[in-house]
Amino acid sequence: MKMLWALVTGLWVLGSSAWAETQPVELKQGVDYDLVTPPQPTVDPGKVEVMEFFWYGCPHCYHFEPDLNAWLKKKPAYVAFVRQPAIFNELWGTHARAFFTAEALGVLDKVHADFYDAIQNRRQTLASEADLAKFFADHGVPEAEFRKAYKSFAVDTKVRQAEGMAARYGVSGTPSIVVNGKYLVSPGKAGSFPRMIEITNALIDKEATALGIPTKRDSGVTSSRH
Repeated sequence: MKMLWALVTGLWVLGSSAWAETQPVELKQGVDYDLVTPPQPTVDPGKVEVMEFFWYGCPHCYHFEPDLNAWLKKKPAYVAFVRQPAIFNELWGTHARAFFTAEALGVLDKVHADFYDAIQNRRQTLASEADLAKFFADHGVPEAEFRKAYKSFAVDTKVRQAEGMAARYGVSGTPSIVVNGKYLVSPGKAGSFPRMIEITNALIDKEATALGIPTKRDSGVTSSRH
């Protein structure tokens, strides 16, 4: 009888533990994420916007890429993802200009990962227009075409807009994620990149629900009301 009771008790404990592990863990403002004050507008009010602030010279951003790319393959159609280069000094501004140039030339998908690789693994600074012209030429973009886009009004405008964006969103470091212009998720609070994704998913679900969009994903966490 004692052995049977021990077996039943053990199974109950295991079952209780498994049940507890599947329960949502409530997120707390100021602990797991911060509010963006005031909230910032999004491009498409009908979708939940997820914006990543990054810098190519940031090793943490580079190491966040695998988690981010895995998430991108699974993100719901109602989520609009935006990469946003942060600018905190002249070098960051140069790399942001390179990003917007690649975007304008339609080669961003082709050069994005290689730009990270050139800086993080091959120790290239890519800090001048000449360096960047060679980098783009190595990726099939004629030098004249690169220089025209690099100095274009459209790229200039995007760089000027980017210069003040981090401050408006309360971003002080990279990588940082902003969900729907309202919630700031950072590795400092999350503690790990997978946890950043987990928190981001929970906040996406919160915003999707507010928009009346049905969600099927069980993110494993929920956000507390504020």
